[in-house]
Amino acid sequence: MYLVGFVLSDFEFINPDAYANGNGKGKGRGCFDIFDLKHYSPDAMKLMKYSDPDFRQWLNGVRGGSSLFDPSIERSTRRILDGVAQRGDSALIEFTEEFDGIRLRPEGFAVTDDEFRLASESLSDGFCAAVEYSRNNILEFARRSLRDDWSMTNVEGAEVGEKFDAFRRVGIYVPGGTAPLVSTVLMTVTLARAAGCEEIVVCSPCDKEGRLHPGLVFAMEQAGATEVYRIGGAQAMAAMAYGTQTVPGVQKVFGPGNAYVVAAKRLLFGRVAVDLLPGPSEVLIIADVSANPRFIAADMLAQAEHGSGHERVWFLTDSGELADKVQRALDAQLDSLSRAGFIRKSLDDNGAIILFDDINDTVEVANELAPEHCEIMTDTPERIAAGVKTAGAVCLGRFTPNVLGDYVAGPSHVLPTGGAGASFSGLTVDQFQRRTSVIRYDKDSLRRVLPVVERFAEVEGLDAHGESARLRMEDE
Repeated sequence: MYLVGFVLSDFEFINPDAYANGNGKGKGRGCFDIFDLKHYSPDAMKLMKYSDPDFRQWLNGVRGGSSLFDPSIERSTRRILDGVAQRGDSALIEFTEEFDGIRLRPEGFAVTDDEFRLASESLSDGFCAAVEYSRNNILEFARRSLRDDWSMTNVEGAEVGEKFDAFRRVGIYVPGGTAPLVSTVLMTVTLARAAGCEEIVVCSPCDKEGRLHPGLVFAMEQAGATEVYRIGGAQAMAAMAYGTQTVPGVQKVFGPGNAYVVAAKRLLFGRVAVDLLPGPSEVLIIADVSANPRFIAADMLAQAEHGSGHERVWFLTDSGELADKVQRALDAQLDSLSRAGFIRKSLDDNGAIILFDDINDTVEVANELAPEHCEIMTDTPERIAAGVKTAGAVCLGRFTPNVLGDYVAGPSHVLPTGGAGASFSGLTVDQFQRRTSVIRYDKDSLRRVLPVVERFAEVEGLDAHGESARLRMEDE
């Protein structure tokens, strides 16, 4: 059986009508190719060929389709930010009721000591041990990544260098939604603790009864949070940036979130420091015929299950046979999963299988898409990985599913998405440190450099600049 893949103006690349009509033309406009795939499913992912004349148009559409710059999301987010900036706590109450369905009082924003205690008591020993195990791995990795003060003597004999101090007060956002992301708590708060931040504020949305998942609360305490507020969404970002009557502002905000949270971070930049722009999850898998299709399918399904509907999943290969087997494996594994509905939506809306004649061409596409996660399952993964320059994280080999990076490996899983990886790297502990340059000249070293300073001051017409150095050569 052959699957007819159309290149259509609306980018519906797998067209069941085309096959059902039996004429290879379907209902859309454009050219078509016949791909040698024996398997067909109405739920099959979009199938693209790198050699298609319209492939570049499709790729540009994907790259430009990020929610990071959606004007409607930006307008809604601005309304929220302005409300919190102007009205503080009352706006937090209003927006929490509007978006989360509960009306909080300011005295109820913060998670209490009793709630921390009850959370710990309600959890199994196995879960608590898993949190500790992951936290220790993350903490060890973070401590190795801290930046140390340094100094050197420059050509004039002056001492120059840098010192690194932890931000005193930081804010961390932990998404709520359809899954309690305990791992995100560990991948963010632990880094702040490792850096030595004195005040670590965490915001996360509560349910309609005003509760946070006990696993989240336990992990927040274990990782080192000093304040936790049951506030979510863009309003939480505004509270941390501007400060309110109840929630004091912070110096820098961190953490992933939905499209509105990420838009808020982008719009608040300058009012407060931000880490990066981590939105809905993404995975791009590069594999050749040596790969196990069941492994590939499982990793695609894992990234598609988060639930926002904006997750993006791409599979790149030079093997039509492997592509067929992966589609079969997706179908076989999907129905047994508890979040199959979320997964189908993500795969249908934002999933694609891309066929290449040469596996080396996958690197170009990977760098243009700048995926959050890039898994490489080829016979020489290191060779392919050497060319991948924009991924948030790279997982090498068939025994490195991305879930290891999500939960336990050590590096933070908070990574850039939506193409932001071309400009941003993932979250690292040194982002919780503030860099300060340090300069120390004595009279002899100042004398040596004075002619250079005078030339700059003369050309720029800034007399006082030159004079501030020159007068120090006078007798004290």
